[in-house]
Amino acid sequence: MAKQKIGIIFGGKSPEHEVSIVSARNIFNAIDTSRFDVLLIGIAQNGKWFLEQEDNLRDEACIIGKSKQQLAVVFGNEKQKLILLDTQEYIEDVEAIFPITHGPNGEDGTLQGILTQLGIPFVGPGVLGSAVAMDKDFTKRILRDAGIGHAKGIVILKHEAHSISYDTVTKELGDILFVKPCNMGSSVGVSKATNETEFKKAIDEAFKFDNKVLVEQAVTGRELECAVLGNEIIETSTVGEIIMEKGFYDFENKYISDNAKIFIPATGISEAQLHKIQSTVRKAYEVLGLEGLSRIDVFLTDNDEVIVNEPNTLPGFTSISMYPKLWEHSGLKYADLIHKLIQLAIERHQKQQQLQRVRI
Repeated sequence: MAKQKIGIIFGGKSPEHEVSIVSARNIFNAIDTSRFDVLLIGIAQNGKWFLEQEDNLRDEACIIGKSKQQLAVVFGNEKQKLILLDTQEYIEDVEAIFPITHGPNGEDGTLQGILTQLGIPFVGPGVLGSAVAMDKDFTKRILRDAGIGHAKGIVILKHEAHSISYDTVTKELGDILFVKPCNMGSSVGVSKATNETEFKKAIDEAFKFDNKVLVEQAVTGRELECAVLGNEIIETSTVGEIIMEKGFYDFENKYISDNAKIFIPATGISEAQLHKIQSTVRKAYEVLGLEGLSRIDVFLTDNDEVIVNEPNTLPGFTSISMYPKLWEHSGLKYADLIHKLIQLAIERHQKQQQLQRVRI
């Protein structure tokens, strides 16, 4: 059987740039080379695209662009959609792209829009689902409209920050607050505030990363995560649990310290609770317009209420990332998971190609 040529896009103009590189390295190491030939495309932190080499990606100190083989995209071509700028040579066409770019400019629909315009199948949700699920404000609005449990919160725009009253916020949301940039992942810019000084500091920190900030009430419950896979037919994994020894599950505790303990599968979850979590996750996936894959994080309260925390449309694939681990514990091996994601991307693209785009 002929191999499929696929591309992996990683890096990006995002605070999650380094996490993306690690995810790409893990995918590249795990991919079934009897099925796929891989083209590596790195996006530097200045936004330039480069053709990358295997040895650079494998380097723990990987810096995108060392090859100096800068790429450009060519819109409108049926084939030959990527070109090397210095030699004007076209790069061999790929059958699909696996974008593993976390955060803004990669997970928020912007990169998905480019790939859609190029006519290249890609892993993960399309433009709308990516954009909506990246924005915590719009995610919450859609979950509320669909009757899905979510934490109560208020949104603050940057030009309104000076007029925000801590007393007013706490009267509505309680004394324990979480402050988050609306469009950011991996808990970048997220802070917990239990007094006015912490609150003001948290607001300033969040506005470093976005012009819109979400302030949420604290939810008491178990922090659980469920992996989702599929287009029209949606599959859900077993459920994993995050237990913090101290602090909360912020960027440092996800990737640097060892304060977070991960349990897969989560212990002490009844069949009824598992069914309720998976059912809620599937419904959230559908109403947010998600496709391909996502990891959806929830809280399970003492009275068995399932509260959706947030969806992650291009979840991490690092050695500690929950998404591939959840599927592995659910019986789907890493290499087979990658293969399935690529096939889902191609199937969705083929269905989109059957739609009429011109008036006759």
